[in-house]
Amino acid sequence: MKNRLRVLRAERKWSQGELSQLLGVSRQAINAIETEKHDPSLELAFRLSRLFGMPIEQIFEFEGK
Repeated sequence: MKNRLRVLRAERKWSQGELSQLLGVSRQAINAIETEKHDPSLELAFRLSRLFGMPIEQIFEFEGK
């Protein structure tokens, strides 16, 4: 799943560690989502949506077949 997480985080000048602390997940989890190695859980996607103040669809783009 493509995402804008790295860009959104950089706009706020947050490190992966800072974002992970705000969300209560590991820095490795943030890295895995940013590099598109793993998709976030639905709960984490909603928390990211709230944190960035935008709909999930503006952060993540589903590339279904």
